[in-house]
Amino acid sequence: MQFDLVSPERSLASMDATAVQIPGADGDMTIMADHAPTITTLRPGVLKVEAGGNTHEFVVTGGFAEIGTMGVSVLAEQAVARADMTQEQLDAMMDDAQDTYNRAKEAGMVDDAAKLMADMVAMGGEIGLSTKQPSL
Repeated sequence: MQFDLVSPERSLASMDATAVQIPGADGDMTIMADHAPTITTLRPGVLKVEAGGNTHEFVVTGGFAEIGTMGVSVLAEQAVARADMTQEQLDAMMDDAQDTYNRAKEAGMVDDAAKLMADMVAMGGEIGLSTKQPSL
């Protein structure tokens, strides 16, 4: 199946994949050929693509995925190849998430923002980088 990953800055990947693991907002999901058409939102996490006997990993902070019988298109808010991810990039992502949390707190909508912060911390642990502890 065709897999495409795009962020606002650029196209990060376009390849023939056998499986794609997505950090969906409602839980992780694995997509394979002939999957039922679905659109899902993403939470911060690691997106994994199996292609040509290799696994390609990308860190995403959110966005959505459009899944069809012929492939998967992911439009990510931010995306970086896991191998290219640095501590500085994770720190910047955490700062953005903290700003989102602070705005949500002022508006009285803390639950979703707190979940975002928890997902960011979990993602940092999964990729082996240290996250700053959020000030909730």
